[in-house]
Amino acid sequence: MTLDTDRFVDATFGTIEEALDALRAGRPVIVADSPDRENEVDVILAAELATPEWVAWTIRHSSGYLCAPMPASRADALGLPLMVPQSQDPRRTAYTVSVDAARGVTTGISASDRSHTLLTLADPSSGPESLIRPGHVLPLRAVPGGVLHRAGHTEAAVDLCRLAGLAPVGAIAELVNDDGTMVRLEAAARIAVDNGLVLVTIADLIAWRTSHGDTVEAKDAVADELGTQPRVHETHTAYLPTKHGDFRIHGYRDLRTGAEHVALVATRGLADQPVVRVHSECLTGDAFGSARCDCGPQLDASLAMAAEQGGAVVYLRGHEGRGIGLLAKVAAYALQDQGRDTVEANLDLGWEADRREYGAAAAILAGLGAHRITLLTNNPAKVAGLRAHGIDVAEIRGLEVGRTPHNAAYLHTKAVSMGHVLHLEPGIHQGTPIHLDPVQAAPAAPDVDTADHILDGQVLAVDPTNQETTA
Repeated sequence: MTLDTDRFVDATFGTIEEALDALRAGRPVIVADSPDRENEVDVILAAELATPEWVAWTIRHSSGYLCAPMPASRADALGLPLMVPQSQDPRRTAYTVSVDAARGVTTGISASDRSHTLLTLADPSSGPESLIRPGHVLPLRAVPGGVLHRAGHTEAAVDLCRLAGLAPVGAIAELVNDDGTMVRLEAAARIAVDNGLVLVTIADLIAWRTSHGDTVEAKDAVADELGTQPRVHETHTAYLPTKHGDFRIHGYRDLRTGAEHVALVATRGLADQPVVRVHSECLTGDAFGSARCDCGPQLDASLAMAAEQGGAVVYLRGHEGRGIGLLAKVAAYALQDQGRDTVEANLDLGWEADRREYGAAAAILAGLGAHRITLLTNNPAKVAGLRAHGIDVAEIRGLEVGRTPHNAAYLHTKAVSMGHVLHLEPGIHQGTPIHLDPVQAAPAAPDVDTADHILDGQVLAVDPTNQETTA
């Protein structure tokens, strides 16, 4: 077939079936993404069949930056955490620490060494001890649902390897010209013809999966990666007496981010519709008693209500400063000292106003059996996030405590700029039922872990009130 747009010259494409045959034969395929996305072309190899010859060819025709996409479950099995806990990559590419094979390589940089590392990554018998860190291959964590949820080369590589019946671990590198500029479609078509390679697009792969009914992952991607991988893994449970009451504390490892979360569940057990607080980590407020926010008092009030009413508090790590991290939050405080508000400070530092997502919280609540809850929050985005991940937020209760002269401007900004439902007049409104329309939540950047769908570069937002996609 041919593709003719204002940005793409005519080019001859192969079929997805031809691409799968090529991968099974140990040959690379060339995959172009949308002109509205990166507008780049990658070489994709199946890691389990990577040879020094084709790895050398890939290195020679690219910048040499060789990545290895894989499902998050495979990265976890190999002990590969994210390179940084809060990525600022605008495409949210999930880089892990770099690796070399622990045995059978020399310096790790040669084509032979890197092909051996790729074979190790794809070998199901490999474990964390099979690798050394850092190294010369960069594993990437693919998004559950593949290209139906994120139209990137990372997901395309995993999808193609899986559909070819191979281990779902690939090798990718971006094609570059001799002068170091990125190869576009016309040049990629010439490379494909000259080397007898198959050229396809991510849009082709999306259409193929859809037409062949390969949508299981997309339907159940929130709870399941390739049919097996949950979002969180429960580690241990213990008795935890507190000043607010007695709880059972449940520990969780976030299999997407590597963060450690906990849930405190009243020892009396959960009510039929338990009161629940999903609380974002805030060291300054929760531990130091900072008066710049209301986080500490909200946590205390939530624990007291949960203990008394048979509820739970889910405490999410990795949410410090609305997801930017502790040191970045301190930098934001410094800007606020100079007159910026809490949203402006984040934006000035190059962050989003709010980077949080609630997939892990929803998975924790589902695991506890809390499918229908009364949520303690003033934040419409939190309601929308939990509902998008399958939690029935049947009632919403406001939680206004801890107001001080130091956080008045902060609370005002949350109400005006972020859509939080707050009574800005003096007074305490603790546990008061409120109407909070999640559709009015402040807009957030597309997140591969939400129920948003990214299809060939287009984002379709999910209306949390009816779970239907709207453009």
